[in-house]
Amino acid sequence: MHVSVKSREPAELNAVALKAYARVADAWSLSVKDAAALADMSESTWKRAKKPGFSGELTKDQLLRLSAIVGIYKSLELYFSQPLARTWFTRPNTGPLFGGARPIDTAIEGGLPQILAVRTYLDALRGGG
Repeated sequence: MHVSVKSREPAELNAVALKAYARVADAWSLSVKDAAALADMSESTWKRAKKPGFSGELTKDQLLRLSAIVGIYKSLELYFSQPLARTWFTRPNTGPLFGGARPIDTAIEGGLPQILAVRTYLDALRGGG
């Protein structure tokens, strides 16, 4: 018999991910529109999802997005001082991944692959690699 490594129920995992993401969205002062788009949700779903007791399901893509975004937040907090850590994601960036656009806009447009690319980029900066 195979024992699953997962110790949390999906509903609990969703709640933890949404709570963490809601904190990040607040810290970055994201609009409802941007926060919803980044999480790949409609604005009405995001408004419901950020409230305690949300019982909707998150897709695997949404969970991965939220996890990667929380990772981006942590990297920014470790790598930059305030206020840059809180505004980096929403400021125009001339770096190779962004071409003058705001990282959040490239993440919304590029979806999970771009979100993961941003996370890798920041981890490389933080690691000095």
